[in-house]
Amino acid sequence: MRESGWSRRGFLAAMAAGAGCALAPPLLFAGSGSGARVPGWVLRDVRLVDGSGAPARGADVLVRGDRIERIGRISGREAKGLRVVDGGGRVLAPGFIDLHTHGDPLDEAYTQFLAMGVTTVLLGQDGGSPSLGDTGRDADSLPDYLGAVAAATPDINVATLSGHGALRRRAGIDDGTRKPSDAQLARMQAILEQDLRAGAFGLSTGLEYVPGRYAEPRELGSLGPVIARHGGVAMSHMRNEDADQVRASIRELVANSGPARAHVSHLKMVYGKGEDAAEELLAFMQSLRTPTQPLTADAYPYEASYTGVGILFPEWALPPTDYAGVVASRRDELRDYLEQRMTKRGGPEALLFGTGPHAGNTLAQVASEAGQPFADALVDIGPGGGQAAHFVMDRALQDRLLLDPHVALGSDGSPGGSHPRSAGTFAKWIEEFVVRQPRVSIEEAVRKATSYPASILGLTDRGTIREGAKADLLLFDPAKVHANADYVNPTAQAEGFDLVLVNGQPALEAGEPAARAGRLLRHPTGPALPPPR
Repeated sequence: MRESGWSRRGFLAAMAAGAGCALAPPLLFAGSGSGARVPGWVLRDVRLVDGSGAPARGADVLVRGDRIERIGRISGREAKGLRVVDGGGRVLAPGFIDLHTHGDPLDEAYTQFLAMGVTTVLLGQDGGSPSLGDTGRDADSLPDYLGAVAAATPDINVATLSGHGALRRRAGIDDGTRKPSDAQLARMQAILEQDLRAGAFGLSTGLEYVPGRYAEPRELGSLGPVIARHGGVAMSHMRNEDADQVRASIRELVANSGPARAHVSHLKMVYGKGEDAAEELLAFMQSLRTPTQPLTADAYPYEASYTGVGILFPEWALPPTDYAGVVASRRDELRDYLEQRMTKRGGPEALLFGTGPHAGNTLAQVASEAGQPFADALVDIGPGGGQAAHFVMDRALQDRLLLDPHVALGSDGSPGGSHPRSAGTFAKWIEEFVVRQPRVSIEEAVRKATSYPASILGLTDRGTIREGAKADLLLFDPAKVHANADYVNPTAQAEGFDLVLVNGQPALEAGEPAARAGRLLRHPTGPALPPPR
């Protein structure tokens, strides 16, 4: 169903409910108890989809501690003292790796991510680094934040990037500065070096946001060699995702990354239409790939993006400019700009507020209630007026992008997020692309959510089921996986993942949180191999 098919008189209609999740075969030695530690597992009679893309096969899997010890037929003697689960032919897959996530696992539970099969999240996106806030330590220090996560027990595995915008601010560069001095660039490089040595997996940029939108090639290009020295990845919310600008944005990302591996966050083509447009964009991306520049991407299976309404406003109305002064002196010009921009983006009904005083209403509804033209209402709301779903993508185009073997999964979600991707991305990927209208095999669907993102990050002990690997595992029947989240109830938890193990412990059982066993993941030292081509 097309999520953008709403009525002009009200909210989006809820998506049709899918088939319910039947009871899974019983877990022997069940009832580990919330927080109780399990010494090990024998997962019997599973359909092993190991994450590599290889054909599924029947097997038993022995887990001891936090690692997979053996794959094969496991005897009763070997299973003694361990928790035994009858797989009943269900799929056993590696835990999914979400390449684009927000939030703070020190303060929030990631239950809705676990419920859709995610066992590892990557933070530090869009140019922002996670921080400690009001603490006794350096609130903005990413190494200090990583130390705090390492000392805690989150419910999910946590990896992070260093954010370019945060680097700028930590280096004392004003948000509006376009040409940092050599000394300022050197400070940015030194701070990035510290972040990467502390375990960051690379750098993120948010070039559509302040302050990233003010960064020029000299600045961005100076950071690529630092990333490359540590085998990191340069991930970007690019400068412009419009159909007529997205190629230039991708080319800019590759050029500015220099020797570092480039990665496109939430690949999309705003205003584009149809599979042919997707094919052309994918062919362009392929033309940029080299043996040392694999150019990867992630995407999510939704037609609406979700971000602040500030992206609708012209640069001259954004911080550090005084917005009240802009409205006082250039209101008519601003109103005309916003009217043209929103018309191009589908009109006021294509914007659904998710936060702030207008949450749950479209811009058209807000304007109608205020008795104003929508452009005037948007002027009054201002660029800081909240987050919103922006229905600016074409379903056929986005589906084709998502199916490309070089595109992994990334939700761009957060705990309690107001877009259904936060609770539904990975479940919807299985439900709609593997089961309902099969367009990809279960083996390829799992690869794109496990070993492929692991290779992008340089994770060597997760993303596949093999002896010696970490035991992040999912047990599920694909036919019973269902994404319940929609734009009316965006936090509704997915169903169908019967058992979710994180580091060998039951993080989620039958949809309910269990042990907290997540860990901080630090980037391994030394250069990472590029992902498979």
